[in-house]
Amino acid sequence: MSLTAILNEILNVSVALSSEKNTNKLLESILLSAKRLSCADGGTIYSVNDKNELVFDTIFNDTLNMHIGGSSDTLSTFTPIPIFIDGNINTSAIVAKSAATGKVIKIDDLSQDSEFDLSKSRKIDQANNYQTKTMLTIPMKNHEGDLSGVLQLVNARQEDCDIVIPFSNEITRTIEALASLASVALTNRQLIDSMDELFQAFTRLIAKAIDEKSPYTGGHCRRVPLLTMMIAEAVHRNDKGPMADFTMTDADRHELKLAGWIHDCGKVATPEYIMDKSRKLETVFDRIILLETRFELVKRDMKIAYLTRLSNSEIKADRAALQVQFDASIAQLDKDFEFVVKANIGGEFMTPEDQAHIKTIGQSHQVTINACTTALLSEEEIYNLCIARGTLNNEERAIINRHMDITVEMLDSLPFPKHLKRVPEFAGGHHEKMDGTGYPKKLTREQMSIPARIMAIADIFEALTASDRPYKDGKKISECLRIMGYMKLDNHIDPDLFDVFVKEKVYLDYASEFLKPEQLDHIAFDKIPGFTGI
Repeated sequence: MSLTAILNEILNVSVALSSEKNTNKLLESILLSAKRLSCADGGTIYSVNDKNELVFDTIFNDTLNMHIGGSSDTLSTFTPIPIFIDGNINTSAIVAKSAATGKVIKIDDLSQDSEFDLSKSRKIDQANNYQTKTMLTIPMKNHEGDLSGVLQLVNARQEDCDIVIPFSNEITRTIEALASLASVALTNRQLIDSMDELFQAFTRLIAKAIDEKSPYTGGHCRRVPLLTMMIAEAVHRNDKGPMADFTMTDADRHELKLAGWIHDCGKVATPEYIMDKSRKLETVFDRIILLETRFELVKRDMKIAYLTRLSNSEIKADRAALQVQFDASIAQLDKDFEFVVKANIGGEFMTPEDQAHIKTIGQSHQVTINACTTALLSEEEIYNLCIARGTLNNEERAIINRHMDITVEMLDSLPFPKHLKRVPEFAGGHHEKMDGTGYPKKLTREQMSIPARIMAIADIFEALTASDRPYKDGKKISECLRIMGYMKLDNHIDPDLFDVFVKEKVYLDYASEFLKPEQLDHIAFDKIPGFTGI
């Protein structure tokens, strides 16, 4: 082979080394280039696994018309070769000895060689009706001297004919240079893959930490990315309507999945007592206990007043009237406390009439404790008991909403590589609304990417169906779709994505895996507000 041809081959390999992201294909490119440079009839490239074994990655043999591993459809079934056996070099395999010693092994005539144990090589030849005459085995080491693989070539041939010749010293040095270059590139590729795996593991760790932080939201950070990908795949499959042009590459999937895992990372800064607030009066404990004590003190004062009046009255009719009045007052107080207990639970909506009644109850009596007289319910307690929806007051809800600002700040501070640049946008938009009334940035539909809008739908459906929230049970699917239908009409969620979500029955795939059987009810599609129909 001419010098120009050799340089061209090395340049081609260099391009492949810098552009190819698939390690198996990269190894195959290296092997093919080595074959061409040496005019070898066959060759095998091995990688090293975590057990310190040589794994058959790609095998070529022209005479046997063999292509195993790499880009072929045939997977290698060969058993990995241990480099060491019981702490000693595995001398029964030439590739193992080359890997262990770090030395190039060149055999000019296997039939005349007595230095190496060639019994296994001969058995393989017999099984394939093949004869290996010459062999070149080169360990692939990176710049730090670490082994990344082994390259083995067999039966070098004269150009333009099938005469087998030994591997020349010049070709050996050329293949060594190629192997060294390839090993450095492989190491870089492995480092990139390892860093990517580390980052993925870190995102899952953050998600687990958030879920573990609150027993009421355990699993949320795991379910949202799964549902996000279910919806994204459904939109990808969809070939009709406004979303027909949306497609995803493997890189897009990777980026979106990663965003799903860290979409709520800002919750690491949210106080637990707010995340876990299951009752309106709850802080570090449910203050309904204090109110119960206060109501009992009022009862005590009533009884003392009643007994005092009773002792001062000798008229039977008056005594009877005092008894009736006392019983009625106690009964009303018990009724008022039951109302307070019910209000403390929280729910979908508290009417203005019920809120007014809480204020009336709070001002109905005075309680004296340690010479300090206060109303039955303090202003702060009334304020919390009058929360219209859920269990969080306005200040606490602002703290909860703040988790998105923190999420965006955390993600924006990370130096994401080019292929993950959209992660902050995907993860930071799941509380935005299509009309621009969401948070944290009040983005409109046009300002959001499709993946970010997909994640918003996933987050809402997961929240509606979740059975592990402190203030509610998981809703039935039909009710969730009805609520989301109204959200579509109110321009809060993407209308086209919601239609795909329903038409492709993504909700059902998710429900079958994560919801309780009693949540799976009949879906009347004509009852879903704003849905265009199947």
